[in-house]
Formats: sequence, C-alpha cells, structure tokens
Amino acid sequence: MQATTTTPLFAATLRPDRSLRATGGWIGLVLAAIIGTPVLVAIPEFLLPGLVAYGLAGGGLTAFGIRQARRGRMVQRVTLWQDQLEIAVTAPDGSRSLRRFEPKFLRLRLERDAYERTVGVVLRHGEEEIELGPFLSSDEKASFARAFGAALRQARKAA
Repeated sequence: MQATTTTPLFAATLRPDRSLRATGGWIGLVLAAIIGTPVLVAIPEFLLPGLVAYGLAGGGLTAFGIRQARRGRMVQRVTLWQDQLEIAVTAPDGSRSLRRFEPKFLRLRLERDAYERTVGVVLRHGEEEIELGPFLSSDEKASFARAFGAALRQARKAA
C-alpha cells in the first residue's frame, strides 16, 4: 500500500507591503497648509502659486494612494509538493492564473545588487523565466529564497 501525502513541502502567500506610507504625506500636506495659510493670506502674490502647489501635492498623493490600493490586491501563492510546483497569481485587476511545473526542470536564480543584497528571485523553466515576489523587500526576498531553495532541493531529490 502506497501512502500519499497532502502536506506540501513549501507553501507561501506573497503580498505587497500594505503600510500606510501615504498617510504621512497627507499629514505633511495638512501641516503645510496650516503653517502656510497665514503666509498665503498675508502676501497675495503667493496665493495662486501656493494653491497650485497644494493642488499638485494633493493630486499626487491621491494618485499614489490609488496605485498602492491596486498593487495591494496582487497576490502570489507558491505551493511546492514533491512532484509539482504551483504558482497561483491574482493580478491587481482581479484576473487569476495558475501555472504548474515539475520541480526537477526548475532552476532558481537570485539576482543581486552591488552590495550582494537579493533584488530578484527568478524561476527558470527552459527559456521561460518567472519572477517570484517582485513587490517584496530585499530582506523578504532573501528569506523567501532561502526557504524556497531548500524545499526545491528536497523536491528534486525526491523526484
């Protein structure tokens, strides 16, 4: 009797950082408005350029917030079993795709910068390359690559 396992060797859900960095921009804009309003009222020549600058800053922060919200919906699920690797991607527009690969044909390549920090985790299957977690920080990519690389070596040995 052959035993089967339903527990993967490795499983990770990769999501972009969803910190509230834009909030700091809005707080800075409000503080600038509070401090700058008396100057704009006292010197009428600065009123139009000051209002244009505040409008551009507000528009930029709004565009940044919308971009961050769309980017936050992106998800990559990486699941590795002994006989296959599944990469399920949910794009920012909501579309989903699922790719399956045999571990013995995959090669893991790390891209590094001049300071030897991991800046890219790339899977190579033949001529095709798939980047895993392009939205992760350098430290998160390094940690993910260590864990995933060990599990991929284990899957190759079992195959």
